[in-house]
Amino acid sequence: MFGCRGQLGVELIAVLGQRGYQVIGFERSQADISDRAQVEAIFGRENPDIVLNAAAYNQVDLAEREPAAAMAANGLAVRNLAMCSRQCDARLVHFSTDYVFDGTAGRAYTEEDATHPLGAYAVSKLAGELYAQAYLDRPLILRTCGVFGPGGLNTNRGNFVETMLRLAAKQQPIRVVDDHVASPTYAPVLAARAADMIDRDLAGVFHAGGGQAISWFDYAAMIFRVAGLHPELKPTDEREFRTEARRPKYSALSNAKMERSGIEPFPPLETAVRMYLEARMKTAAR
Repeated sequence: MFGCRGQLGVELIAVLGQRGYQVIGFERSQADISDRAQVEAIFGRENPDIVLNAAAYNQVDLAEREPAAAMAANGLAVRNLAMCSRQCDARLVHFSTDYVFDGTAGRAYTEEDATHPLGAYAVSKLAGELYAQAYLDRPLILRTCGVFGPGGLNTNRGNFVETMLRLAAKQQPIRVVDDHVASPTYAPVLAARAADMIDRDLAGVFHAGGGQAISWFDYAAMIFRVAGLHPELKPTDEREFRTEARRPKYSALSNAKMERSGIEPFPPLETAVRMYLEARMKTAAR
């Protein structure tokens, strides 16, 4: 498994280990998957049956200044994994993003909707999907959105929940965009649903977002309500928060295909936020 130290990676290792899979995890310092020779050496040594790729270059704005680095990590690296998976008959499970869409549909996206990436990061992630599909007959590609999990406490960039809690502690007004909508996804549940799909030998493109379309402003308000905090929260829009990269305005994902395949729905987002805060407290108490 690649990307084993990320918010999703740590959960995948835990869930799959509990289900009896022997999981070997690699972080970037151990394996640069954009280096084909390194990937071939790892596959030759481990001869995997299943390959999970939760590694990604996900600095959306920085990608506009270094698109080649984003493409190497998110596109060409997946090509390396797909080619090696084909050579050893391994199943590839690759995690992608809601950013492959342009956000103009005004509703949750399905797997049948046309992709239209808006920037270098999004293009690189779509390239990864296409490489997996080009070299493999049955890859499993899971698009997700706004991942947050306890692993975010140990990563440099954290997650949206941690950002909001940190801002609340400063006791200053907080401005969050209310004109961008997503479907935030709790990492431990995403890992469990991914494991369910692996167990069922599913293949193809599936959406596995948090299941609830919500603006980032309303999401922030929910976080503060569940946490029992009362900072001054004000709505704003993308005109005030101009970023280097364009972002889809409505990138929520529909999980209907996943659910039709017999996979359990995600819990309500408020439930997931409560689960996160409880896990966060347990981690802090250790």
